[in-house]
Amino acid sequence: MSMTLKDKITAWEPQAVWSEAGDGMWTVPAEKFHDLAARLRAEGFDFLRSLTGMDWGEEGFGAVYHLEASATGENVVLRTLTPSREKCGLPSVCDLWKAAELNEREVFDYFGIGDSLEIRPLDEAFDIVSPGGAGEFAYMHGYDEFRRHLTSLFPREAAGIARYCDKIREIGDSIGVEVHRSGRLSSGGVKYLGASAAEFIGECVADPLLRSVLAGTNPLYGGVRESSPLYHHAMINHSNIEGACRFAGGTQHIADALAARIREHGGTILTGCRASALHTEGRRITGVELADGRILRAKSVISAIHPAATFGLIGPTPVLRRAFRDRMADMPGTYGLFSVYLLLRPQSFPYINRNLYYYAEGGDVWDTLFDTEAMRPKMVLFSAQPPCADPAWSEVVTLMAPIATDIWSAWSGSAPGRRPEAYTALKTAVAEHLTDFVCERLPGLRAAIEQTYAATPLTYRHYTGIPHGAAYGLQKDCRNVMATCIPVRTKFENLLLTGQNLTVHGAIGVTLSAAATCAELLGTEYLAKKIGDA
Repeated sequence: MSMTLKDKITAWEPQAVWSEAGDGMWTVPAEKFHDLAARLRAEGFDFLRSLTGMDWGEEGFGAVYHLEASATGENVVLRTLTPSREKCGLPSVCDLWKAAELNEREVFDYFGIGDSLEIRPLDEAFDIVSPGGAGEFAYMHGYDEFRRHLTSLFPREAAGIARYCDKIREIGDSIGVEVHRSGRLSSGGVKYLGASAAEFIGECVADPLLRSVLAGTNPLYGGVRESSPLYHHAMINHSNIEGACRFAGGTQHIADALAARIREHGGTILTGCRASALHTEGRRITGVELADGRILRAKSVISAIHPAATFGLIGPTPVLRRAFRDRMADMPGTYGLFSVYLLLRPQSFPYINRNLYYYAEGGDVWDTLFDTEAMRPKMVLFSAQPPCADPAWSEVVTLMAPIATDIWSAWSGSAPGRRPEAYTALKTAVAEHLTDFVCERLPGLRAAIEQTYAATPLTYRHYTGIPHGAAYGLQKDCRNVMATCIPVRTKFENLLLTGQNLTVHGAIGVTLSAAATCAELLGTEYLAKKIGDA
């Protein structure tokens, strides 16, 4: 009589505890976890479907690993945890599953800030790209499954799909934790800032539809066919392929957790305090003056706002030439985003645990800006906020569409809550068209809508301070890298920059720039060691 997998795990690790809850899960002591994981890897469990960090309260921090044997389709779920909330280290399985590298980096990082963060992995098919009228195409978790799935749909493009995956993974892996364990910070493959995302995709595959599928997530980085760097495309898609997740209750929890961590270490957070000037003496910033007249002093000043806005706070000085100020002010920004937030009636619309990229019929996935003349969307990204209560039902969904910033410029001098009627009318009309566009594709959504809220590029400008409300800050151009990528260091010895305006757009850009900024303050070797030892 052959042994079942349950019997084998019990024999391999007697301390592993089985639970029938949900789909069934093994809880394994942290010190025993790697050995058991290695046995399962040798048994044929070659695919790490997902890795999720969890906070089990008094039990401690931990992680859940979903493993699959690709040959048989058999699945197993492992849980491991540490009761210590101060030294919450867990064993790495990067040597067993390469896909674990980025996921572990993200999960273990959150242990340091996230007592309240609940991360939920998206479905195995985490993104659905729908080039207008051509069907639906899934992005799958894990490079092996991603490649296998697309190859099954486009068998003649097998070699090109493999080449695409290899390059995206190479660029993404260049910032892996193993690099930091070597005692240095990786350049992260920034040489690919000079390579075009669209051209690379075109070099890999010839099928026009497959090209559209591979480029279909470009709104995540403000994609422009002529200028978007391969580096941006690779970093964002690599991160998602390796482990796309959402935060239960929304991303505000990240800010809340970080704020709590700052306060724990004696920091002070000021909100609603506008900076009106940066005082200088020679090549040093001597103080930050607030609108209420207070002056804050510090050894170093870090600015995450738009570079032009930062330098605009500095009065006349020979350190900043007029030509430099003009160049900063004239740098083009990305397009804006129009967002619609739909509050749904309780238990009225099923929760969709994936992102949906809908493109207008017959359109080009690189041509995404809302057509205000015809009043029709060219693409809309649908995403749902993970519910905090009943996981089966959506509570809030977001519709997001790229839109030009200049069409809102007529009302740039107005304030929120006091915008002219013409602005409100256009805002309402765009929101209705986006909602109609998605409701045509998701039956049942319209009947579930209880309230609708919308945000224009001017809304984004109000909350972020980015000129014109450009969603991703300064536009990066692979044809002119040096002119469109901003260094962390400035002409002032103690003034540093950070944020998505520097090198990479979006959340990944914020993260990478933060590491670069910290390296300037702490030293690259020290920071690399801290990251590598985490």
